Parts: sequence; structure tokens; C-alpha cells
Amino acid sequence: MAYDPNTDAGRVRLLVTDTSDDEDVRLFTNDEIDTFLALEGSNVFRAAALALETVAVDQALVLKVIRTLDVQTDGAKVADSLLKRAEKLRARADDDAADATDDFAVAEFADPVFGQRERFWRQVDRGLV
Repeated sequence: MAYDPNTDAGRVRLLVTDTSDDEDVRLFTNDEIDTFLALEGSNVFRAAALALETVAVDQALVLKVIRTLDVQTDGAKVADSLLKRAEKLRARADDDAADATDDFAVAEFADPVFGQRERFWRQVDRGLV
């Protein structure tokens, strides 16, 4: 299946830079991306963070610190960088969730005379009058 950034799976791939149309060079299969989405409640940012955390663990376990001739790899540094990116994605998901809960309104019902007075004083207390 081709990379499509207009789908949730494509957005996860975009965030983890796994955007190759060649399925043989991708980091994750489509089923794995779908599983990340399922595990994180279909939240694209959290699914991308989980994917990056998975890559980070793999890098730390496989690469470690290797030096051969003039080439050196440091899996711990790579893993640390990936984990920092995952942390930012999780923070973004938390911010989006907080923004979604900011919408709150109060509807008041005022019974005749006494209820209307009480409603008026509540509005004064809130600075609306």
C-alpha cells in the first residue's frame, strides 16, 4: 500500500519519517502502524510517539556503542534523541486533549422574580454585568 498522508496511518508515518513508498525499506508494516493507533486510542500523535519509542528501544539494544575503523555508532544517543521526540509528540497530544475540554458553558434558568434576582447577582459575581 502506498504512503498516504491523508490517513491516520499515513500521518503516523509522516511523524516518524517512515514515508517510503517502497514497503521493503519501511520501518513498520501497515499492521504495526494500525496496532500503534489501536493501542493509543486512534490518537495520531500518541501512536507516533509509541512508534518512536519502539525504534528507540531497538536502537539502544542493537547498536549500543560500536566503533569500527573510522565509523562509530552510539545507539544510546540515537535512542535518547528519539525518546525526546516521542515526549514532544505526547505533550502535543496532551495539549490537544486539554484544548478539547476547555469548551464549557453555563446555562441558567431563572424562576419568576426571586430566581431572576438570584441570577442577576450571580452574573454580577462573575463580572458579566
